[in-house]
Amino acid sequence: MHVVATAGHVDHGKSTLVRALTGMEPDRWAEERRRGMTIDLGFAWTTLPTGGTIAFVDVPGHERFVPNMLAGVGPVPAALVVVAADEGWMPQSAEHLAALHALGVSYGLLVVTRADRADPGPALAQARAEIAASSLGVVESVPVSAVTGVGLPALRAALDRLVGRLPAPAPDRPVRLWVDRAFTVRGSGTVVTGTLGAGALHVGDQLELASGGEPVRVRGLHCLGTAHQRVAAVARVAVNLRGVPKDRLGRGDALLAPGRFRPTDLLDVRLAGDPAADLPATLTLHVGSAAVPARVRPLGADTLRLRLARPLPLLIGDRALLRDPGRHHVCGGVTVLDVDPPPLTRRGAAVARATTLAGLDGRPDLAGELRRRALVRAADLTRMGVTGPAAPVAGDWLADPGHWRRLGVRLAEETIRYARAHPLEPGAPVEVLRQRLDLPDRALVEALVTPPLTLRAGRVGTGGDDALPEPVARAVDRVRAECASHPFRAPEADRLTALGLGPREIGAAVRAGALLRLAENVVLPPGAVDEAARVLARLPQPFTLSAARQALDTTRRVAVPLLELLDRRGVTRRLPDDAREVTVPG
Repeated sequence: MHVVATAGHVDHGKSTLVRALTGMEPDRWAEERRRGMTIDLGFAWTTLPTGGTIAFVDVPGHERFVPNMLAGVGPVPAALVVVAADEGWMPQSAEHLAALHALGVSYGLLVVTRADRADPGPALAQARAEIAASSLGVVESVPVSAVTGVGLPALRAALDRLVGRLPAPAPDRPVRLWVDRAFTVRGSGTVVTGTLGAGALHVGDQLELASGGEPVRVRGLHCLGTAHQRVAAVARVAVNLRGVPKDRLGRGDALLAPGRFRPTDLLDVRLAGDPAADLPATLTLHVGSAAVPARVRPLGADTLRLRLARPLPLLIGDRALLRDPGRHHVCGGVTVLDVDPPPLTRRGAAVARATTLAGLDGRPDLAGELRRRALVRAADLTRMGVTGPAAPVAGDWLADPGHWRRLGVRLAEETIRYARAHPLEPGAPVEVLRQRLDLPDRALVEALVTPPLTLRAGRVGTGGDDALPEPVARAVDRVRAECASHPFRAPEADRLTALGLGPREIGAAVRAGALLRLAENVVLPPGAVDEAARVLARLPQPFTLSAARQALDTTRRVAVPLLELLDRRGVTRRLPDDAREVTVPG
């Protein structure tokens, strides 16, 4: 299917033309038919000569209903610009063309209606000149009369040529269905309609409501009045939703692929139209079928920051339109440059931001986004519309390579700085380093640890942690010297204190491998275990605690924890009668 919107001044025959092409009544409301003018959006479809199907979104032409018109044009890739031969180019013709230009619509046809009432030549010539200066460029033109049928076959052939030029839809892109109608069907519940511009919908799909993020389930799908299990872009589609009341959503809401969009109320954009400095403080942003008030802050000559009255599911590269409803004036089209911009709180931040935005073109750029954001989760980039191959540095975190290298250097510096300030601690705590580096996740600190840095028990060491502070090293040497002739006579607690070995100093020495801790305030030189195994192996086997104590020339205070350590290491084995035997030869 192909979808085309009508555009043009009120009462120039748009609905009559659609009716003549399709045999269907596009005006849905009795009031529209009574007044002879389109107030809301209408829909009709027909089969083209080559067999393809084309659906028309018939939009109102009256200036009071321009927001309704924009809701129909926003999601549609092509337009049928309608001008009456007997009236020619009119104010709403110009505003509709300005809207198409602002939205970047580049495919269309010019149809001059009422060719039976006046010579279509003058109206055709003026309209072609106006359209040529817009995003539509030079378009094919067809004069017709919906009353006599003159020109209708040529128009159908021109429509065939138009849809043949339209870009292929993107079935792999995430679904974002802008809702233009919401109503209730007896026995089915809530139904919404919209133009599916990309992706595909299936019965049973779970989607998200843009307005609240809650999940909704697709109960049924209709396209061109027929039920389907699957509908792919581009298509006019009606979606029956399960478990959501009609008053929960309406025009301007959207059905979204889960996890693929991040509704935002703050965005930076590039404006093509009026000078940024001349814009009023508040305008209306039209995108998809939504119309949302926006506070405007100019940043550069053609860049703005918009604060929306409510969040919208926007992506980098989206096209939208800014309109001043008070003046009935289209200020211009905008291209979304950033849907998660940084705050502008520091002095000079706005000027710096304008410089950054000047280098952006609205095309998603993975390398550029990483460079600007330094660190970002892959899922967050996806929800901005930025995808591409990139290896996470930790979890789903992506990093700019240069920034990541600089973080590694800073981590080493902060680890050394911490070690100097806390020489008796076994490295810097990961959480302390996370705060010093201003990182959002502990996993990033851990991923930055590379040799000679070490990560152990939640602390990052320098790799030179075995080096003890000079006072502690001297005290350890005294302990070793005093144990030289009696290696199993551990210094008493008061002796350790006199040497300056408190709990923290002993802990540092043990971690450095300079002392062996048997129990609280019971330490020996590190080679005591191997020497004890050799001494005990020379005893008659099995042996008692008393025999071991005498052989080791030590006290029960040392012998008991030493033997228990040997048991744990498998050097000795304790027997049922509390005797022991050496299991590893000395």
